[in-house]
Amino acid sequence: MSTTQTSTGPSTGPSTALPPVVSADDWRRELKALRVREKAATRELDAIAAQRRRLPMIQLPDYVLVGADGPIRLVDIFDGRSQLITYHHMWEADAEWQCGGCTGFTSQFTRLDFLDPYDARFVIVTQGPIEEALAYKEKVGNRMDWFSTVDSPFGTDVDAPPGGGFGVNVFLRDGDTVYRTWHTNGRGTEQLGYNFALVDLLPYGRREVWQDSPEGWPRTPTYGGWLGSPDVARLYGPPAA
Repeated sequence: MSTTQTSTGPSTGPSTALPPVVSADDWRRELKALRVREKAATRELDAIAAQRRRLPMIQLPDYVLVGADGPIRLVDIFDGRSQLITYHHMWEADAEWQCGGCTGFTSQFTRLDFLDPYDARFVIVTQGPIEEALAYKEKVGNRMDWFSTVDSPFGTDVDAPPGGGFGVNVFLRDGDTVYRTWHTNGRGTEQLGYNFALVDLLPYGRREVWQDSPEGWPRTPTYGGWLGSPDVARLYGPPAA
């Protein structure tokens, strides 16, 4: 019987690698031990959020981006709200499909009205020209509002330069003055969505080669796993006729 299996996409059948089978009492005992660590991680995330609320901030100049209706000041992207989150979507010129990771991450946010009671808004900013960005939004069925920083230093100044990676920034508005309060990129974005949170609950996890998994667990030998592959972008487009 084979002890290894490599997967490059969704499973088409059962794997030969299985977790051990134990009694219900033993299973509950193991789950209880894990729950101690899960609760500790939750409390640590609460403490991190408390520290985040105490971060200092920096004042920003009056940037002008471009939206669906033309040039727009950064302060006006708040749309009257006091807080703004921006996801900086990677952009490759003349690409048929943009970054699969960015496309998959932003596709999660189909309803953002839950932010209204918090006086906040969440939008996408990209280095791509606005016409191309809006066409891609339509192509993949994205429902967020998109803005382009192609003619502004804004992207570069908040760590998302042309040809650079993705990231998340948070801003606070006081009148017409905008402040930058927080930033993350890389794996720092994972806890902001549900894709990886759900996948991490699965017995086989993300199937990434770097993860600590039992011998014989299926693996996907690409960074980001199946969710991070460029082909994922195709999943968010309109269904084939």
